[in-house]
Amino acid sequence: MKNNKFLKIIAVVLLVITTAFVTRMITIRQVLSSNENFGKVIVLEKYLRENYLYNKDIKDENLEAGLLKGLVAGLGDPYSQYLTAEEMAKLSETTTGKFQGIGVIISPDEDGTVTVISPIKGSPADRAGVESGDKILKINGKDFSAEKINEASKEMRGEKGTSVKILLLKKKNLKTEEVEIKREEIKIDSIIKDKIGDLGYIGITMFDEETGKDFVKALNELTSEGVKGIILDMRGNPGGVVDAAVEIGDAILPKTSFVTLKDNKGEVVQDYKLDDKYNDIKMVVLVNEGSASASEILAGAIRDLDRAKIIGKTSYGKGVVQNVMSLPGGDGLKLTTSEYFTPSGKSINKKGIVPDIEVDLPDDVEGIGIDYKDTDTQLQKAIEVINEK
Repeated sequence: MKNNKFLKIIAVVLLVITTAFVTRMITIRQVLSSNENFGKVIVLEKYLRENYLYNKDIKDENLEAGLLKGLVAGLGDPYSQYLTAEEMAKLSETTTGKFQGIGVIISPDEDGTVTVISPIKGSPADRAGVESGDKILKINGKDFSAEKINEASKEMRGEKGTSVKILLLKKKNLKTEEVEIKREEIKIDSIIKDKIGDLGYIGITMFDEETGKDFVKALNELTSEGVKGIILDMRGNPGGVVDAAVEIGDAILPKTSFVTLKDNKGEVVQDYKLDDKYNDIKMVVLVNEGSASASEILAGAIRDLDRAKIIGKTSYGKGVVQNVMSLPGGDGLKLTTSEYFTPSGKSINKKGIVPDIEVDLPDDVEGIGIDYKDTDTQLQKAIEVINEK
């Protein structure tokens, strides 16, 4: 690769710096004034070309992506990433609710590992015993760490009917366990509506573009059927589209500032407000370690407004917002730009939502939700509490 090609890459890097990382004034002139910064990159590129054992396999686009990924990785933020064009295209799958794979939501952790936020309810991963907090060490015999999370996600996805082997470090006993999981087409029904006697049950598995509308429909149907209360189950919900959480909040909460977003200067950049029309039916809420992001926003507002008791385990604690910026060529940048605050002004980041009533699940529990009511002690407690109200 010619030096002028690499200088072109540097120009792209500088563009990213000046357009996306302006937390303080950094100018192209200031960066260019350090010949050392330029020189190191050029020297490294030349050395790789001349000395790397497999230098014939070096691809310009891979070096460029690696340079840009490394720049963003230097922030030390597990949620900020440079995304290739292929990775940008896959982002849409998180809002459409349909893909082929094993059905597990993962996140890079600060300890450098690929960590399970939650398995999707009823997915192959869920049935195989993958749990929130488990660490994914190897996939098909290959090592994966936090900086390779996109490659890890790609490795787990594939044609339905094919299998993938995953080596886990289990959170519950810190022992390694290898599981072989057959891929399926994962169609996420974000709303599960059911009844337990004279109580309504609404499970929210994630927040996609249709979740808010589907929740309101389920709530209205259960209310018209005369249920005496609603159990809102957000366990294992990794989050998703914030607007869907706002729409649900508007349906069940009084007039309030639902959630505010503050930037690195402490200034409010977004304030989601609710109106005064809402369904005040009795309610209890279930959360666990796999409840993250938008599900924590909703649970936090419910708690702050004393709308319902929160039951289960302390939630995941992801309370920061990422914006996605498209770059020329189809690639892009996902950058943490703001932080969520509940109506009372509390941050949930790295803290989570602490339940009013903490309930552990038995070690031999086969699953959670209405299909596992006989062993789901958290759901049993929710039924007990709502019947007492």
